[in-house]
Amino acid sequence: MKRLIAILVLAGAMIPSFGQTRRQLRAQNDTLLLRVAALEAELASYRATEASLSGSGENENKVSFALEDYASGPGSSAVIAGRDRQSHSDSLMAWYMHRASRNASREQYNMDSVRFTTDVPDTTLMRRLREMNSFISLPYNETVKNYMILYSEKMPRRMAEILGLSEYYMPIFEETFRRYDLPLELKYVAIIESAMNPRAESRVGAKGIWQFMYRTGLSYGLRIDSYIDERMDPFASADAAARYFRDAYRIFGDWALAISAYNCGSGNVNKAIKRADGKRDFWSIYEFLPRETRGYVPAMVGAMYACRYATEYGLRPDPKALPVYVDTFRINRNLHFAQISEVLGIPIDDIRDLNPQYHKDIVPGEGNVLRLPFNYTSQFLEMQDSIYRYKAETMFAARIQDGREIVQGRPVPTSQGTSWVYYKVKSGDNLGKIAKKYHTTVKNLKSWNNLRSDMIREGQRLKVGKR
Repeated sequence: MKRLIAILVLAGAMIPSFGQTRRQLRAQNDTLLLRVAALEAELASYRATEASLSGSGENENKVSFALEDYASGPGSSAVIAGRDRQSHSDSLMAWYMHRASRNASREQYNMDSVRFTTDVPDTTLMRRLREMNSFISLPYNETVKNYMILYSEKMPRRMAEILGLSEYYMPIFEETFRRYDLPLELKYVAIIESAMNPRAESRVGAKGIWQFMYRTGLSYGLRIDSYIDERMDPFASADAAARYFRDAYRIFGDWALAISAYNCGSGNVNKAIKRADGKRDFWSIYEFLPRETRGYVPAMVGAMYACRYATEYGLRPDPKALPVYVDTFRINRNLHFAQISEVLGIPIDDIRDLNPQYHKDIVPGEGNVLRLPFNYTSQFLEMQDSIYRYKAETMFAARIQDGREIVQGRPVPTSQGTSWVYYKVKSGDNLGKIAKKYHTTVKNLKSWNNLRSDMIREGQRLKVGKR
């Protein structure tokens, strides 16, 4: 908005004065027209960003998986999503399930009423916050202090699990946020959302480490269908989360508000701003935010603090069942996890842990990504043909093959035909809104229409699917 104000001020300063020649007036008129065009482009960009968030399905009224204990207390109905519960003892699924049962009756507090005490003086807590040198402002007050004590002193087992998972997932998030030039502190939102569980599912259906709701995931280009749910892909979902944070910051110009919008949607944050007489900082609108969101930013500060000063509190990472190094492959033929497991001897649960987005154990052969432990890279490359052929006829019975169902060994076309459906862009439209209307993704719309950016124009004719 500062750029818009600058343009308006500049335009106002160029009001014609008496005594100017016709040539001078024409030149000034041309300059003003350019300024107006720049203003209109800036407004269009701002409206497109706001519409992208407000029309995306949002994460409104979402209770994050990792906060459900504190938002709902005992009896929370959050679940760990998965294909079955009979994973071997070293798998990440078993790791989660064992700890979920162990944590079932512990570490649950009503954060609206509980007030923790600590032997650590306020002066020390305040000094440590300052020394964290966070790009995102970390104010100190009683609410923040309460969450600092919660994460550092009241949930040692859960923090040990979080610290263990951080060794694998945090570098992924850091690389993603650096790519978008975003504050690295945003990575701690994943702790608040899911405790970094890629299979986490909240009681309202938010899924994955970054807890995307279905429509929000689609609007940010995540693939969600019968075989793939990229909300559970740590890499793809982190990229979508980064773009959401970027869009939210463009609207609010404040990281605490952008983080709040990630939890409750930009619509609820805007309502809180209006009720706070237009004030645009987190603590001014605090009492007008949804209940969970009020604790969302303080919880993130608490998690940051506990991770940074884990040693001072005797917190150590739990051992986990994730390899330090993995390799990535593009798969162009249908591939079953069991084919890899049985030919190479990799436990199938290890493959599932590194590829949680494939919930039928199948990587569709469309250039999708497969991740394997680095020590199996050479074997996989050398034995690819054997792996693809291994039990292929039985592995893919009644499964997909090149977008078609295989029934009794013969491909059957799906209900999707070959005739394109077109849509004429109207004023106020954006790709997220159109994707939602036609039950597809922004990624598909851009691919079908050879779009290099998210910008579309009124009257443009877009392919939106097939009959």
